[in-house]
Amino acid sequence: MLAQEPTLLKIGELAAQSAVPIKTIRYYEELGLLKSSGRTEGQFRLFHPSTATRLAFIKRLQSLGLSLQEIGECLTVYDQGDLPCGDIQSKLEQQVAEIDRKVAELLLLRQELSDVLQSWSMIPQKQQGSICPNLQV
Repeated sequence: MLAQEPTLLKIGELAAQSAVPIKTIRYYEELGLLKSSGRTEGQFRLFHPSTATRLAFIKRLQSLGLSLQEIGECLTVYDQGDLPCGDIQSKLEQQVAEIDRKVAELLLLRQELSDVLQSWSMIPQKQQGSICPNLQV
C-alpha cells in the first residue's frame, strides 16, 4: 500500500492554522525561512502541513529576542540535516548577555534620574543662559 501524500495547505489555510498573517508568510518565504511546495492553478502558494510547525518555531525564537537573520541561520543548520540546538543555545546565551548589559545601562539611567529629581525645584529661579535651571548641562 502506498503512503498517502499529505494535503498541501493554501497560504490562507496556513495563515489561519498558524495565526500568522499571509503578508508575514510571504515575507518569510522571500527571506528563505519558508519554502512553498508549488502553486494552485489560481497561483495561490501551497505549503506542506509541517510548515505550521516551522512557523511556530520561528515565532518562538522571535519571542525569545532572536532576529530573523539569526533564526535563518538556525533553520539552515536544520535544513542541512543537523539539529540546531547548540547554535540556538549560543544565540540565547548572547541574548541573555545583551539583556544583562541593557539592564545595567537602565539601572545607571535610573540612578541618574533619581539624582536629578532629588534636587528638583518646583519653582526654579530664572538663570541667564539656562533653559531649565533644574538640569545641569
